[in-house]
Amino acid sequence: MDLTNRAEARMISLCWPDGTRGDFPYIWLRDNCPDGFHPETRERLFDLMSVPADIAPQACRLEGDSLVVAWPDGHVSRFESGWLRAHRPGAADPDPARVAPEPWRGDSGAGAIPRVSARDVLGSDAALADWLRAARAWGVSIVTGLADSPEAGMDVARRIGFLRETNFGRTFEVKSRRAPNNLAYTAHALPLHTDLPNQEMPPGWQFLHCLVNEADGGGSVFADGMAMAEDLRAEDPAAFELLSTVSIPFRFHDDGCDIRRRQHVITLDGDGSVSEICYNAHIAAVFDMAPDVLAAYYPAYRAFMAKMRDPAYQVTLQLGAGEMAVFDNRRVLHGRDAFDPATGARHLHGCYVDRGEFDSRLRVLARAA
Repeated sequence: MDLTNRAEARMISLCWPDGTRGDFPYIWLRDNCPDGFHPETRERLFDLMSVPADIAPQACRLEGDSLVVAWPDGHVSRFESGWLRAHRPGAADPDPARVAPEPWRGDSGAGAIPRVSARDVLGSDAALADWLRAARAWGVSIVTGLADSPEAGMDVARRIGFLRETNFGRTFEVKSRRAPNNLAYTAHALPLHTDLPNQEMPPGWQFLHCLVNEADGGGSVFADGMAMAEDLRAEDPAAFELLSTVSIPFRFHDDGCDIRRRQHVITLDGDGSVSEICYNAHIAAVFDMAPDVLAAYYPAYRAFMAKMRDPAYQVTLQLGAGEMAVFDNRRVLHGRDAFDPATGARHLHGCYVDRGEFDSRLRVLARAA
């Protein structure tokens, strides 16, 4: 490893034997001195404001496989070469939760959706990690072999993280009922949608455990919002631009609550890739944009809505008792065919786990791999 102190650029440059190079600004090195972190909590203790912004080392040298930096206040920082290489500025920090998405469309068929047994997920960390990676790539999966108990699906969800509570409770029952406060609690068909875009942070992963499904109809419909959004970007860039830059209001209100939030139908990450979809025509509030914006927005909104109705994007499957659909609510849209409650019962038990919990479990499992 070679060291160059580039005083004019206020940084230290390191070059490893394989040609990998890292440039480390002085202030970055002082801010990330290993001594500035609590040894048990790993939280930062160092106060960045305790040193001048133009701090520069008095000396720097290589000792074995470490970089040693002496500072004007007498403090000495020692950095391991491997740590510097892994965290060099401009290089993405490796993240086991970064699983490349695999966009899919209706021609994939229901048989292509990843499946796993509840027994494997509950009994093996390796099987759990494999399942989470597959679910992360596809955005949807099916868990089979669940016991005939609402707790069975929750046990799988809790293998990942804490359950997310909403105004519908920590869990919810999807079945036809009297005096419903949500269309899910009826026998009507449900067009493709994402749940609760009216929330400040819509739920991440949804778990729908089928307890009984004996009624005529009631097929579960899924579509990859990421695939639809990318197709819209290719076909109608102006529409894609509007849906990803102009927010719309969503609102759910009943006797006990009135929850509102503005969301972009399509959200992009820092690289411009589609990171989430917020779409639910039933709880979209009255569009309140300026008239000239509305004139352009409605055609864009309808273009995306048309893809929701296009069978080319849809996969329909009939969940049986003991099966559970697990899907990313901010990527995969879901819906339901109408069913006839007079022909038999249909009862699903649901809960949510946030995306952050899901990704955290992937990272923790990767430590033991």
